[in-house]
Amino acid sequence: MAHNIEPEKQTLLDHHKEKHFTAGEIVRDIIIGVSDGLTVPFALAAGLSGANATSSIVLTAGIAEVAAGAISMGLGGYLAAKSEADHYARELKREQEEIIAVPDTEAAEVAEILAQYGIQPQEYAPVVNALRKKPQAWLDFMMKFELGLEKPDPRRALESALTIAIAYILGGLVPLIPYMFIPRASDAVLASVALTLLALLIFGYAKGYFTGNKPLISALQTTLIGAIASAAAFGMAKAVHP
Repeated sequence: MAHNIEPEKQTLLDHHKEKHFTAGEIVRDIIIGVSDGLTVPFALAAGLSGANATSSIVLTAGIAEVAAGAISMGLGGYLAAKSEADHYARELKREQEEIIAVPDTEAAEVAEILAQYGIQPQEYAPVVNALRKKPQAWLDFMMKFELGLEKPDPRRALESALTIAIAYILGGLVPLIPYMFIPRASDAVLASVALTLLALLIFGYAKGYFTGNKPLISALQTTLIGAIASAAAFGMAKAVHP
C-alpha cells in the first residue's frame, strides 16, 4: 500500500530501522508446545517407572502419549487461531455495516478515540473528515483503535497447529530418550530426570530471554514446575503400586 509521506520524512524512515521482536505468535506457540511436551511425557514416564514398568512399556506409552498430545495440542492451536480469524471477520462485517448505516455516529467515535489522546477538536476534525472520504482506511482505523483487533494472517491457523505439534514432539521425546537405551526403567528414570531438568533449564532460560522476562528466574520456574509434576506422578504411582 502506498503512503503519501513527505520525501524528507520518508528518507528518515528509510535510514531508521527499528529492531523490534515481531515473531511473538510463533514464539508463543513454541513455548506452549515445548513446555507441555517436556512436562507431560516426563511426568508419565516417571509415573510408570514408579509403578515398576519396564523401559519398553514406558517407551511405548510415552511415544503414544507424544503422538496423541501433539495431535491434540496442534488441533487446539488450529481451532484457537481459526476462532480469532472468524471473530475478526464477524466484527469487520459489523463495523462495515455501521459505517454505511450510521456514518455520523461512527465519525463521532473516531473523534472520541482521538480526543482520548489529548487531541483538540480543531486538530482532529480534519482527520475525521479525511477518514470519511476513505472508507477502507476508516474501517481499518475502527478495527484497530475502537475494537483493538489486528487483521489475522490467513495462514495463522495452520502455522499455529504445525508449530505447536512439532514443538510438542521435540519436547516430548527428550524424557523418553534414556528409555531407548537403558533396559531397566529404575535406571532410565534417573537419566530421564537429569536430561529433562537440563532441557527445562535451557528452555526456561530461552523462554525468558525471548519474552522479555528475567531468563534465570524463568529457567528456575520452568524447571521447578517440571520437577513437581514428575515427582507427583512418581509418588502417586509408588503409593498405588508399591
